[in-house]
Amino acid sequence: MTSKFFNENVADRYRKFQYNFDPEPFRGRVVLLVGGSGGLGGATAALLLRERAQVVISYCNRRSRAKALQRALDPSGDGRITLCKADITSEEDRQRLLHNAQKVGPVFGLVVLVGDPARGTDQETLDESLKINFMAPLLLARAAVEEMKANSMHGSVVLFSSMQGGYPFENSTAYAAAKAALVHGARVLAKESGGKANIRVNVVAPGATLAGMAQASVRSGKYDRFVQGNVVPRFGLAEDVARAAVFLLHPDSYCTGQVLTVDGGLTLRRDLQND
Repeated sequence: MTSKFFNENVADRYRKFQYNFDPEPFRGRVVLLVGGSGGLGGATAALLLRERAQVVISYCNRRSRAKALQRALDPSGDGRITLCKADITSEEDRQRLLHNAQKVGPVFGLVVLVGDPARGTDQETLDESLKINFMAPLLLARAAVEEMKANSMHGSVVLFSSMQGGYPFENSTAYAAAKAALVHGARVLAKESGGKANIRVNVVAPGATLAGMAQASVRSGKYDRFVQGNVVPRFGLAEDVARAAVFLLHPDSYCTGQVLTVDGGLTLRRDLQND
């Protein structure tokens, strides 16, 4: 007896070695990049534009940087990038951001890159880190999922954690704990949003990268010992992280509730390098 869910047409294609790879999977799809005007966001936007997405980039304070990115990636000014100012720690701004993005078109994808490299273990630092690195991204993701459900959109959400959210690096309590919480919250949201709704939620966890929040640490030499000790072959690039984000965001992706750590194997092999 053949399963009622078995697709004979697909099986027939495979017997003929015919495969369906869309060359422009994001054509006509709106993707919202939150905190997307930095190095990692810029690379992700560039890759999405190459695959014909319509990109909405939100920024909080750095309008000039966002405008520079818009000019660099859309020099002809054909409107494929829309900018929007928003502080996602504010519920009002989160709602306004989603509303403005919907003006461009029904939002298919959400990528949240915001974060703060919190240091310290006092209550004020912990509270602020949880607000920026955990609560704001997760609340925005939940609101976006509800919008996708209302639009019957089989969408995709990618949140950004860190290698520190999955490995106990010393002196990183405030930042790492919030990013670890974000990973777990994303998995719960993925479980709640799957099935019939078919909305996927995944996480990218960058390592020591030559862009984004890790750039200053890499420049200072903080992570040199990992390359010198052959723990990793090189530092990460913005393109490495962008490819991971777009892979998880892909309309035909079969991944949900996953964490893709993009660290060159640093957390896997860190035991080989003495602190």
